[in-house]
Amino acid sequence: MTLMKNLSLVCIAVTALLAAGCSGADGVDTTDEALASTENVRKIRVETLLLKPGVFKDVIELTGTVEAINDATLSAQSAGTVEMIAPLGKRVARGAIIAQLDQDLVSAAYVQAEASLENALAGLELAEDNYRRQEPLFRDSIISALEFQGARTQRQQARAFAREAEARKLQMEKQRDNTVIRAPFEGTVETHMVEQGEQVSPGMRILRIVNAREVKVRVGVPEVYAGDIQTGTEALFGFAAYGSAQKSGRVIFTGSAIHPDSRTFMVEARVNNDDGRLKPAMIAQVFVTRKQLDSALVVPRSAVVRDEDGPSIFVIREEDDFQRARPHRITLGAAYEGQVLVEAGLEPDMEVVILGQNTITDGDAVEVVERYSRLDSKGTPVK
Repeated sequence: MTLMKNLSLVCIAVTALLAAGCSGADGVDTTDEALASTENVRKIRVETLLLKPGVFKDVIELTGTVEAINDATLSAQSAGTVEMIAPLGKRVARGAIIAQLDQDLVSAAYVQAEASLENALAGLELAEDNYRRQEPLFRDSIISALEFQGARTQRQQARAFAREAEARKLQMEKQRDNTVIRAPFEGTVETHMVEQGEQVSPGMRILRIVNAREVKVRVGVPEVYAGDIQTGTEALFGFAAYGSAQKSGRVIFTGSAIHPDSRTFMVEARVNNDDGRLKPAMIAQVFVTRKQLDSALVVPRSAVVRDEDGPSIFVIREEDDFQRARPHRITLGAAYEGQVLVEAGLEPDMEVVILGQNTITDGDAVEVVERYSRLDSKGTPVK
């Protein structure tokens, strides 16, 4: 029994010595298996952005409708038959004749009015001459007051007839002019409401003329922005749906009344359209800058993770010789293009995950495969 007991003690001592020989001076396990365990930690590949304060424009994004500034539907001012109407698509100058009615009846009436005026003027001349001849006779008491009063009355009547005849002639002249429809501005004949040979009456629509070289965009703006948009405010207009590049413009009108149903006020902005690519009734994306922040922290919209507790973003931390991702709750502000303003929750020089964030959880080890130093104006990361 004593021998067996001694052998057991020897085995225990040898085992202890072997164990001590496999450990470092500080007691840390240095076996190949332990070292391999640190190298085999799962690392998720991500791309990151180093936060630096930069310029951010707080832009309002709205949707508006294109309208021609000069767009008129012209109506007949006289009755008659359409003798001429400018062809569709014809470009006409201001004042050019674009439609004409027959003038037979009105021309005949005008000639009659001219003749009536000539007769009235001749009668007036005779009455004036008679009055001048009788005036000295009345002063010398050669004729009676009654006779002189008759001459005066004849002159007054002749003057009245002459004025009436002149007014009648002007009226006929106006009616003759009303048979001609002239372009109120330079433009293109857009629509015919009648055709040549049709009978029209006063007030009947004849044609539409449009000048789309310069257009306006009408947009309803939410009342919360009432203090941010005034006449003269610059804006950008996008027409991506039509393959047109962005255009710049300026606000020419801001409504002073809020629509009770939509809670918006109307704004109009002028846009140059020399290339003619914009057409009335097109839809436009409207971008109006409210203010510019010169020291703002912004991140790509796609980098923000949202859950029931609100938005967050993953930040890289050095922990236990690993780079680990830790979520930070953030407060977001305005967004524009592909970037969003972070009002609280982040600090300058933090390294945030902008790609791969949807595959990591709190504390995951990560491998940064690409680091970016800033975002461009569209929110795209740049080295």
